[in-house]
Amino acid sequence: MSTLKKIEDKINNHESLTKEDGLVLLRSRDILSIGKLADAEKKKKVGSKVFFNVNCHINLTNVCVSRCRFCAFSCDKESPEAYVLTAEGAMEKIRAASSALITEVHMVSGLHPDLPFAYYLEIVKSLKSEFPSIHIKAFTPVEIKYFSDISGFGIEQVLGRLKEAGLGSLPGGGAEILSHRVRHQLCPKKASSGEWLEVMRAAHRTGLRTNATLLYGHIETKEEIIDHLITLQMLQKETGGFQAFIPLPFHPANTMMDCCAMPTAFEQLRMISISRLMLNNFDHIKAYWIMSGLKTAQLSLFFGADDIDGTVVEEKIAHRAGADTATGITKEELIRLIKQTGNVPVQRDTLYKEIEAY
Repeated sequence: MSTLKKIEDKINNHESLTKEDGLVLLRSRDILSIGKLADAEKKKKVGSKVFFNVNCHINLTNVCVSRCRFCAFSCDKESPEAYVLTAEGAMEKIRAASSALITEVHMVSGLHPDLPFAYYLEIVKSLKSEFPSIHIKAFTPVEIKYFSDISGFGIEQVLGRLKEAGLGSLPGGGAEILSHRVRHQLCPKKASSGEWLEVMRAAHRTGLRTNATLLYGHIETKEEIIDHLITLQMLQKETGGFQAFIPLPFHPANTMMDCCAMPTAFEQLRMISISRLMLNNFDHIKAYWIMSGLKTAQLSLFFGADDIDGTVVEEKIAHRAGADTATGITKEELIRLIKQTGNVPVQRDTLYKEIEAY
């Protein structure tokens, strides 16, 4: 019996895959067979539906004390490129995007050395007060840990205050690779793997749903990728609080790691499929078109992905690292891309409540 057949039998018996299974998949070049398995698992969960939402991104500041080696977005506060949005400046961006009937604001930022926790609370409160129907998905676990550090509040206190102000859920960023070795080399000044996981655990305890991510294609090993996925699978088993997983291909341009090569379409499709197969207790696997490109994101819908993200409106982080996609896309274009694959486009809200199928 072939190794892939053994893995297929495990999947059909609803068994979680092991590290050894994951490494077999990650080393395999038979992405058509792996993709077929992943597509079947996707269809068991959601059938022919492919989800998207109508959202916009806001980055409050690009000033950051971490200055991670893989980041092209951040800068020091003395930099001529440094900026900080005021609460009114953030509101103006939301007002401009509201004509597109957005249902979500996705808000992440740098770790500014001078901004107090009250600044972030004020923006969440202002946004929720003017746009009560818009869901606020904001602040990665790295940011939440930083808010705790600068405010003196515990993690659950920070989350509680943000939730009271109007926060609806957390994005999955900042996970990068949940490996001490990698984080020590690439981002030693930001939250550790354990701290990232603990913020997620605390968010789930307080009733906040979250996403999870993986940044791959830099200095990580295959073993570290699979360990990352198994760690997320185990936390999901414990809390059930994750909604979607998003594997993010590393964009090296304008970073301190521009000697790296961006993952190919082959590698991206394989990673989407492996994510679906390893994370059998995650309902949704997202192909983030901003970083993969629309063509690869569209192909991902045959390899286990059931979500293509949203309209985005204005994205800065990936584009500073060389992403050549548009900074936003129309709802109609997303619908067209999904329909071309034979799937059913479904507009969702942030918590995956279905708004309309097309």
